Amino acid sequence: MSYQINPTSNHKFMFNLKAENHQVILTSQVYEQKQSALVGIESVQANGPDAKNFEHKLSTAGQPYFVLKAQNGEIIGKSQMYSSKAASDAGIASVQTNAPSISIEDAA
Repeated sequence: MSYQINPTSNHKFMFNLKAENHQVILTSQVYEQKQSALVGIESVQANGPDAKNFEHKLSTAGQPYFVLKAQNGEIIGKSQMYSSKAASDAGIASVQTNAPSISIEDAA
């Protein structure tokens, strides 16, 4: 379990939270600066363990996914698309377990 900071094609930054199997379980928004991405990671670490900070969503294709929100209501990150609500729930449980990780890989 770790966070990985990545550069975007337009010279900005984003991060992924990965589970122990190296699967991406949460993807951040895009940040202007790497320091802002690090602050975003701190927000996931603080808000990720609490189930009340997750919101279930449906894509336009009807696929379930979830978003993680900070205390101020801002979206910190979102999940991949899932095949079922049960799979989405398992993804939330994985974020709750892995969010406190302090391991950060810097690919930027």
